[in-house]
Amino acid sequence: MSVFGDDSPLSRKPSPSPGEDLYGLSVSELDERIALYQSEIARLTVERRKKQGEAEAAHAVFRKKT
Repeated sequence: MSVFGDDSPLSRKPSPSPGEDLYGLSVSELDERIALYQSEIARLTVERRKKQGEAEAAHAVFRKKT
């Protein structure tokens, strides 16, 4: 084990980011990205629903009574 931590692989793939150039990617790499983005969209949708429910519950509790 090295003191400088150069035992770890340096060839990590950078994280995909929306809008980046896709020209150099293969069909399988594009498929991987599509799957990654689809799972991220599903995760975000679940979180959004949860937050929306929490906001609606808070509004119901603190709504002005007229």
